[in-house]
Amino acid sequence: MSRLTALSVIAILSVGLAACDSARETLGLNKRAPDEFAVVPRAPLVLPPNYDLRPPEPGAPRPQEATPAQTARQALTGTAPAAAPVANGIDPLDQAVLARTGGDRADPSIRATIAQENTQLAEASESFVDDLLFWQEREQPGTVIDAGAEQRRLQTNQAVGRPIDTGETPIIERKRRGLLEGIF
Repeated sequence: MSRLTALSVIAILSVGLAACDSARETLGLNKRAPDEFAVVPRAPLVLPPNYDLRPPEPGAPRPQEATPAQTARQALTGTAPAAAPVANGIDPLDQAVLARTGGDRADPSIRATIAQENTQLAEASESFVDDLLFWQEREQPGTVIDAGAEQRRLQTNQAVGRPIDTGETPIIERKRRGLLEGIF
């Protein structure tokens, strides 16, 4: 009987020990680190830059009624905005700014030039990456004709009076690469 009692005590203890981990987790006693991918940073609290702002009053003139173009013109000239005559879709002030900055002498094909230069840079960097990743020589596509044998075939056909496409074109057969060839 004592043997049966000892076995039952061992069985109960082993079941109890197996349940300990889940019981600790259920009670929240296990330490669990926060998931670093689930943590979202919050934006810092910022005070408004201007405390003098008041809500608008109904019927009062709006202070920001000027258009951005008028505001820019006023900033450049230092005077109040006035209606300026527009010639060719560009007013005189804009023409003066363009003339002083050289904007009226801009190359009209500059976008095409920049696109071409960027394409060349992209192709160059792509070939560099290919050299790093695919450091072994690539097999050239297509078949390679044996030039000397082809010349002899064409001269023979011409001498005999046959059409030049008579006979089989001599091809250079590439040898199969070994499994470890090119690695060392």
